[in-house]
Order: sequence, then structure tokens, then C-alpha cells
Amino acid sequence: MQQWLKEVARGKRGSKDLDYHQTKEVAQSLISGKATDAQIAAYLIALRLKTESPEELLAFVHAYQDVSTKLESPNQSLIDLASPYNGRNSFTGSIPTAILMAEYGMPVFLHGSDSLPPKYGTTIMEILSELGLNVTQTPLGLAKTIEEAGIAFANTEEYCASLGNLRRIRKELGVRTLFNTVEKLLNLANAESLMMGAYHRTAINKIAPIFKELSFKNVYVVQGMEGSEDLPVHRNSFIYKITDNKIESSIVKPEEYGLLVKEPDKDSKLSAQEQSDMKLAILSGEQSTTLQPFYNQVLFNTGIRYYLFGAVNSIGEGIEIANQQLTEQRGLSQLEKWKKVSQPENSIY
Repeated sequence: MQQWLKEVARGKRGSKDLDYHQTKEVAQSLISGKATDAQIAAYLIALRLKTESPEELLAFVHAYQDVSTKLESPNQSLIDLASPYNGRNSFTGSIPTAILMAEYGMPVFLHGSDSLPPKYGTTIMEILSELGLNVTQTPLGLAKTIEEAGIAFANTEEYCASLGNLRRIRKELGVRTLFNTVEKLLNLANAESLMMGAYHRTAINKIAPIFKELSFKNVYVVQGMEGSEDLPVHRNSFIYKITDNKIESSIVKPEEYGLLVKEPDKDSKLSAQEQSDMKLAILSGEQSTTLQPFYNQVLFNTGIRYYLFGAVNSIGEGIEIANQQLTEQRGLSQLEKWKKVSQPENSIY
């Protein structure tokens, strides 16, 4: 480990990128326990200061995929929605959007963990637990849930213990590391498609080259809220389609669909209980003045995903379908179905 630290921790001018094989050796030393806590922390901070190369990021993704438990899901059209594991302060529209997608016959897979630095926001797992979902399913239970409900959630640290072993060090460091990206790309459910978020084009350019070495066939990276895959309705956003190391970009404008709203308060943080209550109200078709911005957010993101993943011919058509689903409370029924199927007594052991 020390030999690699000498390369990446030489300072601003002297630090060097390691190649794929060297970096995978580093990752394996973390996984095996050969690297000490001090060495791991030093490496992660040095890498953050240097910034990891695509090869270095890919090596870590592959190393942690190798020690992850994968699901044997029979559904080849599964869509992986990769939300930030450090959580969100703003409304997480991806949850009701995913539920509507499942109801419409588009199977989706969510994953996450307890909150992490640097944000320590409200996580997908916290919200789903508040909604009454079982967030600790076995691999067979998850596969059954995907098959019967078209949607499932996995606590990633239960499927990749080596990732969970780093939690204490990550919390002590308190800053973003390459693991904030690695954990999103493990593809535990062997999904064909991926949607994830990024803050800016620089981050997207860095991650784009690695997808030719991963198993996803369709990849969309979006300029979402708080770096998530959840597009806002208070501004225009970029969507990047990544294929064969090529990036195609487009802009989506909520105003074109009558969904533009004012920017939400950046200083407020919604709790898991607040998030849960809002999602239940929206899935029940409620369109009060208070909920309207979040209702619009769900419509916008659902319509876009229906279009991107080939279910409809236009975003507008997708938005109309999503609105009908909410009006008819079909999303609420789908949530109840998911809850029932995911409970421990209905899992296969």
C-alpha cells in the first residue's frame, strides 16, 4: 500500500495516476484488510486532492463488484435508479416516480444505505422505511419482489460488506471520496439501464469513459437536484446519453410543459416523515398549492423517463400518462402492492 501512496500523495505537482491494475491492487488491499485505517484515509484524501482518473474509478468499481452479492433477476429490462447515498435535503421525487414506472410496467431497482458524508441528508432508505417498506430483504426476496411488484430496494452495505466496512472511516473523514460514485455503480440487480445524477459536465466527462467497461446498455446521466437523478422544475437541465464513450446531450425545459415553479428554499431540510407524508399525498392525487411544485416534479421526471426508456413517443405524452396515474391513485395502489410483497413473511428464504 505504501508504494502506491508514494505515487498518489506526492502533492499537487508530483502526484501521479495509477493504472487500472495498480489501482485494483490498492482496492483489493482495502477489501482484504491489508491496508490500515491510516493508509486508507491517506489514500482517499490524496486521491480527492489529485482527483481520480477514469481508470482508477473503474478499477474500484470492478473490485467492489467482485465482492458484492448480485441478484439473479429474470427481468432483463430492469432500470437502475442511482440516488446519492449521502441523501437529499430537498423533496425526493424519484421515489413516487419509480413507483409510477413500476405501475406502468417499467421495472425499476433502487439502492442506498444509511446517510453518509458530506451531506448527511435524508436518504432513500429512510424514506422507504417510513413508508412501510421492508428495506432489508434477502437476495431471493428481492428477486421475488422485482418479479411480482416490478420494483425493489436494496441496502447496498448488506450486499457489499466490504463497502460497509469503510463507513467508519468515511464518517471520520467527513468529505466526499470516490466511494460516493463507486457505490452507485455496483449494479447489484444486473440491470440493463442506468440513470444517475451529476453536478456538472466536468464530473460527467470523467465518468463517461468507464461505461464501456460496465454491463449497462443504456446510460443517462442528468443534471439533477443536489447531484441526483431527480430533475428540478425550477430550471432547465441537461440530460446526457452515454454510449460507446460518446456523449450526446439535450436540454429539458419544465416551462415547455407548464410545470415551471419557483426555486425551493435551499436552507430547509425535509425529514423522512415529511417526505413520506408528501409522497403519500401526491400518490393519492392531491394537488394543493403547497404540494403543486412537488407534484409537478413527479410529473416531469416520470414523463421524461417514460420517453427516455422507450415507453412513449414524447415527454408530453409521458407527463399525461403520469398525471392520469396520480389522478386515478394507481401509484398508491402500486405502493401498497410493493409493501405487501416486500414483507419478510412473503420473502423466499
